Amino acid sequence: MKETGISSSPTTIRPGFSPLDLQDRPLVWKLAAVVFGSLFLALSSYIEVPMVPVPVTMQTFAVTLVGALYGWRLGGITIVAWLTQGAFGLPVLSGGAAGAHHFVGPTGGYLFAFPVAGMAIGWLAERGWNGHRPMLAFAGMLIGNAICLVLGAAWLALLTGPEQAIMSGVAPFLVGAVLKSALGAMTLRLMTRGAKRADA
Repeated sequence: MKETGISSSPTTIRPGFSPLDLQDRPLVWKLAAVVFGSLFLALSSYIEVPMVPVPVTMQTFAVTLVGALYGWRLGGITIVAWLTQGAFGLPVLSGGAAGAHHFVGPTGGYLFAFPVAGMAIGWLAERGWNGHRPMLAFAGMLIGNAICLVLGAAWLALLTGPEQAIMSGVAPFLVGAVLKSALGAMTLRLMTRGAKRADA
């Protein structure tokens, strides 16, 4: 009970929120994590799940997982590093796409939403919405996917109009968002199985 005041602080990170435990690692580990994470994000961009009517990539799954495992600070840095690589011409975006023009085109809103979503999930994971509590982890993943869809559609609406943005930028991805959220929560649960839950 003595720790109640500390745990309520908005800047407090629960010990053991991630099996990677990166917050306690030296700088070289964190740099390696950024490199590995950006590679994981790039590889996820090449994976497509055939769904009707629009195929769904695994980018949002990777973004939410990086956020949940890395925490909001390092997760945000890693996602921005990956996007920066794409902006400078490396083929790390969806389907191997590259170039800064993607950030001002129809997909721009989704790309800029990725760091926001990853950091939001990281913040939640640090406060207990993680693999120790699968239902909260699932809810956090849903929130992250919703952030991507809402911000992405908002930008798309400026280019195509609200109705078209919802029909082409939100509706086709709702089922995929739920499935990827469930997969993300399951992955976190498997990775944290056996880890001791941090006391509140």
